[in-house]
Amino acid sequence: MTHHPYWVNVGQGVAVGYRRGPKASTWYARFHEGGTRYRFQDMGTADDFQDANGDTVLTYFQACERARDLSRERDRKRGIGIATEITVKDAADHYMAWFRAHRKGIATAERIINAFVLPTFGDTKVSELKKRAITAWRDRLAAAPARKRTKVGQAQATRAAPQTEDERRARRATVNRTLSVFKAILNKAADDELVPPRGPWADAKPFKLADKPVERFLTAAEAKRLVNACPADFRALVHGALFTGCRYAELGALRVADVSAMAGSARVFVRESKSGKPRHVPLSAEGRDFFAEAILGKTGGDLVFTRSNGGVWGRNHGVRPLAAACTAAKIKPPISFHELRHTYASLLAQAGADLLTISKLLGHADTRITARHYAHLCDKTLSSTVDSLLPSFGFKKARKVVAVG
Repeated sequence: MTHHPYWVNVGQGVAVGYRRGPKASTWYARFHEGGTRYRFQDMGTADDFQDANGDTVLTYFQACERARDLSRERDRKRGIGIATEITVKDAADHYMAWFRAHRKGIATAERIINAFVLPTFGDTKVSELKKRAITAWRDRLAAAPARKRTKVGQAQATRAAPQTEDERRARRATVNRTLSVFKAILNKAADDELVPPRGPWADAKPFKLADKPVERFLTAAEAKRLVNACPADFRALVHGALFTGCRYAELGALRVADVSAMAGSARVFVRESKSGKPRHVPLSAEGRDFFAEAILGKTGGDLVFTRSNGGVWGRNHGVRPLAAACTAAKIKPPISFHELRHTYASLLAQAGADLLTISKLLGHADTRITARHYAHLCDKTLSSTVDSLLPSFGFKKARKVVAVG
């Protein structure tokens, strides 16, 4: 450098440099490499001549923070101050301690870890993990038959090994979710500086094209047949799903105080969603009438939906009545309860609802997952938009020509 920057120490072994130029000034970071050796890095433009944006143009304080971040990242990559001898079991325990405090679906995460991750890798040191071992584990899981719910104390039951291409795709999709949990465990350990970042697990890839959505939803006629085939207590739960698109667990936790059945403001308030964010779901006129009847005579703290014996709808209580109703209503192939949620969204999409609206109603974090499942059903909206908004270009249809034979 012909014009040396002005340096200010902002941490142990790290300094921020400023060099003024005629048209732009520059921020630098300087890292002490030991002895008289230093390493320099350009961090961006100073905000002398243009407003800071926190990315390419930085204030002094932003430059100091970026230099410290770069220093920490350098130390992590070099393994400075990081323990490398923890096992996958240690990392899993660390992850679950955080998961229980910040996430839902604890039972599912624990099941995946205990059934698939720990038996193979539990005693392995994270520093000794190899990409080929993780990939081989992924492939073995995909080829193995899926596990079935089994009573405690009995030998683990399994389904038939996947035979058709769709069964193999579904199995690979399940394994991809298992791999995601495994990588989340290791990434959390790296984020918290228990292991070096960017381990070999980062290069273990999921199966491609495994998560292609299986299009399955009911027509309005099928939905009516299904409702009529359900026992009274379960029929109310199915109606609730069709009117709101709520998940099984969301409906099971719904309280009377969360329902407004007033004309003009009829809606359901979902306090506990999968994403952790609450949402309001407006109701149709028929939905308002249904919920008004469902909460009649109940107090604010009462559950809206209960079983015929007064108990709550537990995790698996709806499986058998839904299977029986599908058989009676001749719904083939039979659906899962979650596909009632797909039915709600799909029927709205076919009626012309846009993806952003559907995304908000379902409580999706953004429209990508919504588009993945329902974009192809919004053709009616696209067609009407083109038909009504695209201007004329002067084309006149030719007269009808009748062939002479």
